[in-house]
Amino acid sequence: MKVKPAEIPSILKSLSPNIRAVLVFGRDEGLARERADIISKQVAPDLSDPFQVAKPSTAEIKDTPSLLLDEVSAISMMGGRRLVRVDGAGNETTPAAKLVLESEMGDGLLVMTGGDLKGTSSLRKLLEGAKNGLAIPCYEDSTQDLMGLIHTMLSEVGLGATQDAVSYLVENLGSDRMVSRGEIEKLIIYKGTGTGQVTLADAEACVGDTAALGINQIAEAVTGGDLVRLEKLMERARTSGENAIAILRTLQNRVMRLHLARGFMDQGMSVGEAVGKLRPPVFFSEKPRFQQELSRWPTKKLERALEILMEAELDCKTTGNPADVICARALLSIAKAAR
Repeated sequence: MKVKPAEIPSILKSLSPNIRAVLVFGRDEGLARERADIISKQVAPDLSDPFQVAKPSTAEIKDTPSLLLDEVSAISMMGGRRLVRVDGAGNETTPAAKLVLESEMGDGLLVMTGGDLKGTSSLRKLLEGAKNGLAIPCYEDSTQDLMGLIHTMLSEVGLGATQDAVSYLVENLGSDRMVSRGEIEKLIIYKGTGTGQVTLADAEACVGDTAALGINQIAEAVTGGDLVRLEKLMERARTSGENAIAILRTLQNRVMRLHLARGFMDQGMSVGEAVGKLRPPVFFSEKPRFQQELSRWPTKKLERALEILMEAELDCKTTGNPADVICARALLSIAKAAR
């Protein structure tokens, strides 16, 4: 069955016993692994238990398609339901997964993680069409997802956070759930559990050197029309292997925030009032720069910038041309318009 985003929390809390196989897939592989682990632990609390958990490789499954059904049908030596976990699953796993879904042998659960499987993927289509299977998509964390993750992780150890600190973290954490978790865990270790509020200074001390911050700096250079700084940052991004799509989406997010604030101004609000209505809020040290940029970006120019970014992302995915070249061309075009 195809799973809708609103259905995911209940599945993570309690999986139906009628489900024999679950595929967790998407661009955010960190989030996919996290959700797969949560579902897996409903069956096997200790995922390293060799008596209850089987982890066949994709190569073994491809060579012997019946292997998955054999593992799902096997009886756990210690009792309880058996878990079969396959990470990095792709279309080569489809015949084996089909055998599991079509059989009623055993009561084991098959949990698979996959990458960015397209709608045409045979494995994804198999799970989406099965009554006893689930296909759970995982895409990059939205602003609300990140805010929820930050508050949840901090509250679990008795910590709160100031508004500026949360805004900074949302702006500078990466889009991969596993990376974001790692950065927040580093912040918790730095701050210490149960010791009050995480401040902006705490957040900057721990998360200030992440790759996401570098991408945000690229976005700032573009909307600020700083061509010299943009060239240096793009060169650094190329040598460190930054993803062109991630750069385009980070800039797209910044342009959308400018567009929203500009819309408030078009309704008669002052610059300060318009910026104050944004959520998550623009943190204090960023406001002067953000307000200055609003003065040079009328609504129509922002709409054209969004069109350029969406066209660039589509070209990166469909034309076969070098993504970094397409990305750089789009960024330079927008930065020049800002001047």
